[in-house]
Amino acid sequence: MINTAIAGVVLAVTSTFPALDGWVEQGWASGALLTVEDSTGTRADAAGEASVGGHFRIGSATKTFVATVVMQLVDEGRVGLDDPVDRYVAGAPKGDLITVRQVLNHTSGLYDYAHEAGYSTNRWRGADRFRTYQPRELLDVAFAGTPYFDPGEGWHYSNTNYIVAGMLIERVTGRTYGDEVRSRILRPLGLTRTTVPGQWPGLPHPHARGYTEVGGRLVDATLMNPSLDWAAGEMISTADDLNRFFDALLSGRLTSAASLEAMRQTRNDTGTIFAYGLGLQRFDLPCGRSVWGHGGELIGYLTYATRADDGTRATLSYNPLPTEVPAAAVVGLFSSVYC
Repeated sequence: MINTAIAGVVLAVTSTFPALDGWVEQGWASGALLTVEDSTGTRADAAGEASVGGHFRIGSATKTFVATVVMQLVDEGRVGLDDPVDRYVAGAPKGDLITVRQVLNHTSGLYDYAHEAGYSTNRWRGADRFRTYQPRELLDVAFAGTPYFDPGEGWHYSNTNYIVAGMLIERVTGRTYGDEVRSRILRPLGLTRTTVPGQWPGLPHPHARGYTEVGGRLVDATLMNPSLDWAAGEMISTADDLNRFFDALLSGRLTSAASLEAMRQTRNDTGTIFAYGLGLQRFDLPCGRSVWGHGGELIGYLTYATRADDGTRATLSYNPLPTEVPAAAVVGLFSSVYC
């Protein structure tokens, strides 16, 4: 266990993005890093316990990798976006009416298993954080829950959708979804610092630690078995690798033009800070510019990986403390990059 004063004691000196230092100094985060790439080159900084080039849990940014593999299978004629999902994964309520497209853009209505007590990696789970979960076990919890709405009749972010997507990949290819991500994306792009950890509770070095508050004290929450998130959020990466991935995807190097266009067709009625496509989020900045990418959160780690259509890309990862980084500060940082 540590206390708040200890959490932010190591301060990195930075001049490129001084806001990161401010986040640590004000006790909003124990560490933060940002890497920006554009036509002029690369700018990277870190503050607190974070280091430039450090590894971190990317949480739901995993979903974009999974959606990309599904779209590659669509391009290969092995999956249809408007196929009923029960053609690939059995047991979903109204699975004969839910389409693959609705799974990828969160309009399936499927109940989010992460809303059940003890099933969210965004909350402290004590010794259970080292437990191993099987994908079908997660779906059993989800499918026992009441759907939010009939398929296509609304929008609700649900991690269940991407457990289904991961199982779809495995049913179609006969290989684990992680093997498909590695062979189709990580190795071709040279993303050597991105991993699908499975049941491994650690992170490669270097990495900042993640913390959470338990009983009024900060606890080191870095180590955890991420199988509870599986294809919905288990992956680990770096800012450089995420920038390279989103640049490749959004410049059309990983799917057909038609599939990329389908991924960028968004639901704008999400009631959140983003519109949602097929495994892609669109963030509209105050200056009128839009960027594409995906955010992610696992206990102790928050990530935003983004790219503008002019090729500029920026990935931010930070380790929030209980006071948290205000949303306006995050938006302001990205506005300083893109606006």
